[in-house]
Amino acid sequence: MDALPRSLPRSSRRRFLGMAAGVPLAATGALALGAGTARAAAHPAFVMCYFTESPDMLAADYGLHLAVSPDGLEWTPLNQNNPVATPTAGSGGLRDPFVLRKQDGTFVVLATDLKGTDWTYVSQYIHVWDSTDLRSFTGYRRMKLHDMDTHSWAPEAFWDAGRDRYGVIYSAVDGSGHNVIMVNYTSDFVTASGPQVFFDPGYDVIDGDLALGVNGVNYLYFKKNSTLAGARSASLDPGSFTEFGTAVAHGGTEAPTLVESPASDGAWYLWGDTWSPNGVFYAWRTGSLAAGTWTALDQKTYTQPLNSKHCGIQPITAAEHAGLLATWGTPAWNRLKSYNYPARYVRHSDFVGRIDAYAFDPYPDGMWKLVPGLADGAGVSFQSVNYPTRYLRHYDYVLRLDADDGTSTFAGDATFYRTAGLADASWASFRSYNNPTRYIRHADFVLRVDPVATATDRQDATFRVGY
Repeated sequence: MDALPRSLPRSSRRRFLGMAAGVPLAATGALALGAGTARAAAHPAFVMCYFTESPDMLAADYGLHLAVSPDGLEWTPLNQNNPVATPTAGSGGLRDPFVLRKQDGTFVVLATDLKGTDWTYVSQYIHVWDSTDLRSFTGYRRMKLHDMDTHSWAPEAFWDAGRDRYGVIYSAVDGSGHNVIMVNYTSDFVTASGPQVFFDPGYDVIDGDLALGVNGVNYLYFKKNSTLAGARSASLDPGSFTEFGTAVAHGGTEAPTLVESPASDGAWYLWGDTWSPNGVFYAWRTGSLAAGTWTALDQKTYTQPLNSKHCGIQPITAAEHAGLLATWGTPAWNRLKSYNYPARYVRHSDFVGRIDAYAFDPYPDGMWKLVPGLADGAGVSFQSVNYPTRYLRHYDYVLRLDADDGTSTFAGDATFYRTAGLADASWASFRSYNNPTRYIRHADFVLRVDPVATATDRQDATFRVGY
């Protein structure tokens, strides 16, 4: 690993998992090390924080974005995928946000002080907000972590019961000349103690992410040579973590994020992010953190928020989940994922309907408003978000994006009936209004309306409607 591979800060997202639904942490006793296996029942929902970028940087936005999920796999962006808070000091932007539920049940948000991709920018500070419910953000400030001539990347925090303080870990270059994971301690996220080296295996490591007290063991995942690797310790003392297990990767992967399964089965998920502006998330599963081995999840099973980068995931209560949706709303648009090519989404390109690999620009090409069918309100028509006068319609059985000319022929060509997915009933398929033996399907990645006869046809004609 180079001294500073600009596969930069992928904030470790530490899931602070010690809270029973609706009960302040200090009242539960769940913070004690070893309480890990009982905690999954307290995870009825999750919130994700992130910033946004896209391949040509059309989606670049360095404010705080939020999404919610009932299962930690399928995500709904809030506030139309616009930021809910933006820094006003330092660089004026953030990367690598992290949400922690504090001991009193409220939240603190931390983030790297960096707007954009000027990797020469150096800040000894991190951004901080307070929040009671993640629906409003107060007390914005920056907290200084050190006086060194180096960055403070990918901050996250945890409660250290033995010190009666919060630890803040982050990536920085110390006197060794390579990136290590540092720690400072704080009681108020206003001022912090002097920095100490938390984890230094002797080579570059960034993006530390912690899971605490899992059967008496603390786990730290981090980026090592573009892979996600693990270490563990029976304590939280700086220097106590030792490497173990098998690293995972999907290309150049960073920003490890550990998430306990909500199924109360002892399983965990590990999220990782490709470091290029494409920002594709991948996920792995293990039945036990102690095993140190992971199995890649099928991309059919999870969907990241549009253009999301470097996420952090935090368990929340069902009431908090409902409150966030009530305050920020769900998107006014949808994306459609292919069933048998789940890395690909429905989009228009040169006004032709097709499925292409996420991520792409212009990203609004893959955003659709599913409106009442132009020929029958019981059906659905696909209105383009970035060309709102145009709809997907079939012409010679090929789907293309055309302007509504007001004719009954156009209305019929642009109307479809949504049905249970032909390959998976929990997904969706779309039957043509005026060619009712034909369904929308992809062939050589181009969208058509065709009869469906084989298992492959059924898979080609099945899509997930999400965000």
